[in-house]
Amino acid sequence: MKKNYILGLTLIAAVGFLAVQRSGAVKVGSLDKNAHILSASGAVAAHTGAPGEANCTECHSGTAQSGIGINQLLMLDGGTIVSNYVPGSSYNMSLSLTAGDVKEGFQATVLDLSTNSFVGDFPGTGGFGTAITTGGGRDYANHTSTSNTSSNVTWVWTWDAPATDMGPIKFYVATNIANGNDLSSGDVIYLSEHTFGSSASDLQEVDENDGVFTAGYSNASNAVVVNFNAKSVDNLFFNLVDLNGKSVFTDRPGVSILGDNSVSMALPEGIKSGMYIVNFFVGNKAQKAKILIQK
Repeated sequence: MKKNYILGLTLIAAVGFLAVQRSGAVKVGSLDKNAHILSASGAVAAHTGAPGEANCTECHSGTAQSGIGINQLLMLDGGTIVSNYVPGSSYNMSLSLTAGDVKEGFQATVLDLSTNSFVGDFPGTGGFGTAITTGGGRDYANHTSTSNTSSNVTWVWTWDAPATDMGPIKFYVATNIANGNDLSSGDVIYLSEHTFGSSASDLQEVDENDGVFTAGYSNASNAVVVNFNAKSVDNLFFNLVDLNGKSVFTDRPGVSILGDNSVSMALPEGIKSGMYIVNFFVGNKAQKAKILIQK
């Protein structure tokens, strides 16, 4: 009887140990999946790749890639794209991607160049599909569970410039183009940096593609025709934005040639008459112009 009693206790202990082990495995798996579900509603703070921060590869496998030509960040004053901020003014920041998959997400912050301190304020969403979080003295704009879609989403949020001139500032952006399998594998992280000047520093975005840049609408071909001068051979990206800051059409019309270029982008029939802003990228250098589409 004593031996049977000891054997019974041993069996109970072994079953209990296995149950704990099995429970722990399920819990770890559950936490891993929940971590990805949480990221679907926005990343944990401090994952933009900015100085002193990690990036999204901390949770998603793979190596971060350059976001040049992928992450398109614009600063809008009303419906006008600007390269410099005026102290005390508010701007809409507009982020779109030139590539996509089942899911897309992002996180962004902005720092001054001298101290790497957060500069200005993210007071609220200011537009579709963004949420603002804080951490470590910095604000972060993030995607939400309703805006991590593949349908050519444009995220918009408000940035209040600092009350005093801080000189040039830099936005750090991390985007995730994900396959939606609820795992860390198969996702691609793109990191980019976007520098804007102040009214005093008068930073110019276009410094490698100097020369005449014009954009106009051809009613005969329902197309936007862009003329520019390029000093390098780079990929081209065209983004047509309405005066509310919404991207209505994008195109990648090939690569530039050295010297004078003329490129035509046929527009969908659904684009209505009105004023628009042409954002044209040669590599990562932005050029812009207002056009009137009159059908």
